[in-house]
Amino acid sequence: MKKVSAIIFGLIGSLVLSIGNLAHAEQKQQLGEWDVHYMVVSTPFLTPDVAASYGIVRSKFNALVNISVLDAVTGTAQRVSVSGTAKNLIGTTKTLTFKKVEEGDAIYYLAVLPFRDRENYRFSIDVQRGNTSHTLNFKQEMFVDD
Repeated sequence: MKKVSAIIFGLIGSLVLSIGNLAHAEQKQQLGEWDVHYMVVSTPFLTPDVAASYGIVRSKFNALVNISVLDAVTGTAQRVSVSGTAKNLIGTTKTLTFKKVEEGDAIYYLAVLPFRDRENYRFSIDVQRGNTSHTLNFKQEMFVDD
């Protein structure tokens, strides 16, 4: 599983790096017993086939929020509940609706976020399984590719 996840994140990460200011590369925070990987990418970066297979609308004004939760020791993908919000600098809060995607041993949680050029967001992502709950917080500025 760890190898599959590393390969998928490696491919996505290398593609993300190639698009410059459109997105940041994959990042990680350790929250309790989990390594929570996250990235936000512009949806036009996805091929039409990939976007269609996940029900994602490609638009220069849409970003894809990708969350993956791994056991910090074993690297095994975790089945968890993921919910969250993205709040811009003027206080507008958008609820993120995550969809679970399983590919082999990898599990991803995907949500689409509409945005405007140079809009800054504070993300608050809640990850929960049973009585264990953690919140992932990060900031990101969004860019529209013309």
